[in-house]
Amino acid sequence: MTTFGEILQVFAEKSPATVMVHGLLERFLNPEKIDEWFDSVRDTQYTRKILFSSALGIMLEVVCRVRSNVHVAYLNSNVDASRVALYDKLKNVELSTSRELVLYSAEQAEQLIREMKACNAAILPGYRVKFLDGNCIESTEHRLKVLRDTNSGALPGKSLVIFDPELDVAIDVIPCSDGHAQERSLLPQVLETVEKNDVFVADRNFCVLSFLFGISFSEGYFAIRQHKSMPYKSLSDMVFIGYTETGKVYERRFNLHMKGRNLKPGGLLLSLIKKHGMENRK
Repeated sequence: MTTFGEILQVFAEKSPATVMVHGLLERFLNPEKIDEWFDSVRDTQYTRKILFSSALGIMLEVVCRVRSNVHVAYLNSNVDASRVALYDKLKNVELSTSRELVLYSAEQAEQLIREMKACNAAILPGYRVKFLDGNCIESTEHRLKVLRDTNSGALPGKSLVIFDPELDVAIDVIPCSDGHAQERSLLPQVLETVEKNDVFVADRNFCVLSFLFGISFSEGYFAIRQHKSMPYKSLSDMVFIGYTETGKVYERRFNLHMKGRNLKPGGLLLSLIKKHGMENRK
């Protein structure tokens, strides 16, 4: 008689990545654990006929492209409630719950990755590098029929995502239901996450004085591309420090000033001089 272990071994040998992903999802998103977790983080939302784990399972099928949309996933589910009830459940998921789900999944993934010693090589040993970027659903991706043919309709929402390159995992998200909100308006929430020796890497849209000072006050660091409107005072001339695949790299010390305070001990302003066209990108 063939045992389940023998059957699983066949799949593991032919498609180990598939079996591993399935096992990870079963561990991270176990229905009983997810529902217990949901009860600990929810605020106003509650469970009646549809468990949070059931709604999450349906969304996973759509996100992972197992099903083409929520309606199809619902028809192939065991949810004992109407389609309208399911849509109401999904519509009323609180932003705080969405964020907590990312934090929970990241924590579970980090434990496993570190236990397996599967981390990527540290970019800056002794520091935790975090990539910060925005994520916005395009206006053409509306699901409401009346908005499908316009590019200027109300945007569904946006978020700021914090990604850990050492773990290769998104470890936090700052969601916002207002798609027209500026990404910079979410930066105060990002500052609440800064820990000592964090190094935030981001594009020039996040080059905001209050954000840079906030990182520094929390004993963190940043490598953020300079915005052309950023005021600074040069403390040294440009000094050549090496080459990259796209050109030469220069640096110079500078000082930032805000409301009577200076960002000490100054900082480094890096410039990339591209080989073609000698464009100066700071």
